[in-house]
Amino acid sequence: MSTRPTRRVVLATGLAAAATSLASACAMGGAGGGGARGISGKEGDKKGKVSGKITVWSWDVAAMAMKRLARTFEEHHPGTTVDVVDIGYDNAYDKITVGLRGGSGLADVLTVEGSYMPRYAGNFPSGFYDLTSLGGRYGGDFDRAAWRTVTGTGGAVLALPWDIGPCALYYRTDHFRAAGVDPKSLLTWDDYVAAGVRIKKVTGRKLLIMDSTDAGILPMLLQQQGQSYFKGGRVAVDTPEAVQAMTLMKTLHDKGLVDYEKGWDGLVTGTKEGKATTTPTAAWWTGTLTEEMPELKGKFEVVPLPGFTVDGIRTSNIGGSTLCVPAQSKNPRLAWAFIEFLLTGKANQVSMLKREGLFPAYLPALDDPYLSAKQGYFGGQAALDVFARLARNIPPVENNKDDAKATDIMISAVTGVMLRGKDPRATLSSAARQIAAATGRERVK
Repeated sequence: MSTRPTRRVVLATGLAAAATSLASACAMGGAGGGGARGISGKEGDKKGKVSGKITVWSWDVAAMAMKRLARTFEEHHPGTTVDVVDIGYDNAYDKITVGLRGGSGLADVLTVEGSYMPRYAGNFPSGFYDLTSLGGRYGGDFDRAAWRTVTGTGGAVLALPWDIGPCALYYRTDHFRAAGVDPKSLLTWDDYVAAGVRIKKVTGRKLLIMDSTDAGILPMLLQQQGQSYFKGGRVAVDTPEAVQAMTLMKTLHDKGLVDYEKGWDGLVTGTKEGKATTTPTAAWWTGTLTEEMPELKGKFEVVPLPGFTVDGIRTSNIGGSTLCVPAQSKNPRLAWAFIEFLLTGKANQVSMLKREGLFPAYLPALDDPYLSAKQGYFGGQAALDVFARLARNIPPVENNKDDAKATDIMISAVTGVMLRGKDPRATLSSAARQIAAATGRERVK
């Protein structure tokens, strides 16, 4: 079967090259001054009647979902047309950035990954409609971590969250059984390492697959501890939590528990071949397993991530997206109506999970019986229910316009520690100095 990258790949890898391109393009600043303006009654009927046409930009399964549900929206709102265009991920951020810089050429609704939204909001402060008066009331209905990515200066709501990537630990039941390891005993990362040593000794299998050219599991480990590369506007890559995360990664390498593979294809192929016994990642990996590895049905189950302490947070987040209305939209009322229809209804959210594998950021959808149903691929385990329970505990963290600059520096730091044996604390201290110099930000003290 094809291992061609999909939207899930993008969310998993972060694609550093795309991030760098975004950073350099945004460095030129946003079009216009001042803050975002709200959608008023002048731009549509206050009673909710909408008409006309909008264009929506997205890609891959997200575009498929919107094309499917756009037909239902049009039936509910006669006189409207929703044109969903799959612009492809490779070109998406170049097109969005060029449109924001030039002040024209964008669709009425844009798909933007959650971690990217704060970058755009910071670099283009007048580039999006302020949806606070319309969407602010939904804040309590969405995952807290996802909601933070869509709120700008002063709490302004600039988008609505769509899907998220709650993390857990996928594991091979046959490998664990052969080594006599109880997956429920993996309460801490120390337990995880110890289990990996035993599994490797008994089965010859390594513990996890990583790509030596990216930051690996570091962002996931940081968010699990309640931070990103920044905290309170300051550079936070050399905090005790960051040192703890990087030290864990070095330990995994030093004990020979990491299988290094190149990119997404390497991860998929390595998993198919059983080179590693676990994958600590997000809920969307389920779709990859069932689509790309049907022959491994019954050999995987899921448990919460190990914590840094026995009572620590047992999840994190990788990926997820938002929908926003650029300020240049010609029909912002209709744009908002479509976003509201798509993202604030339980039925639509559950249908997108069933059909396109998009895990809802909308919390009411997580109570649907579909998520608690047993799944044959996972040997009858209700795997989605594990993620649904974890999703409510994802720590909100800070993303900002300088994330791309920090990412480039942190990839070098991870490579230095993992492959060249550098000291985690010293390496992170050096990385913090570099990021501070590159961004003009102070460091966390």
